[in-house]
Amino acid sequence: MANHNIPIQLFFLFFYRITIVKDTKMPNACLFTLNKEDHTLGNIIRSQLLKDPQVLFAGYKVPHPLEHKIVIRVQTTPDYSPQEAFTNAITDLISELSLLEERFRVCVTYIVCFSSAKDDVI
Repeated sequence: MANHNIPIQLFFLFFYRITIVKDTKMPNACLFTLNKEDHTLGNIIRSQLLKDPQVLFAGYKVPHPLEHKIVIRVQTTPDYSPQEAFTNAITDLISELSLLEERFRVCVTYIVCFSSAKDDVI
């Protein structure tokens, strides 16, 4: 019997989804730890944070390949909090992904209608 968690058990065990810790190494910076996430979410959040001109630094890391979590470090200008930057980045990502989903559905509908119309002609 192994002494590590089976991946399905990770979803049933109690974990905080996100923890926020003020970074003592840099001024106006925070560490956001996202449990049960990987490079996919870390990279898109980092990219979105870097689009904000008030974000001075944004980076992420996976502490260990066997740990299912990412740590995102955000440093902002003194008049803008890292929590606010993070929240704005998530909100912008949600709206971008909603727009992408809507456009994808329109394209799929168009392709389905076009292919069925093409079959009727033949």
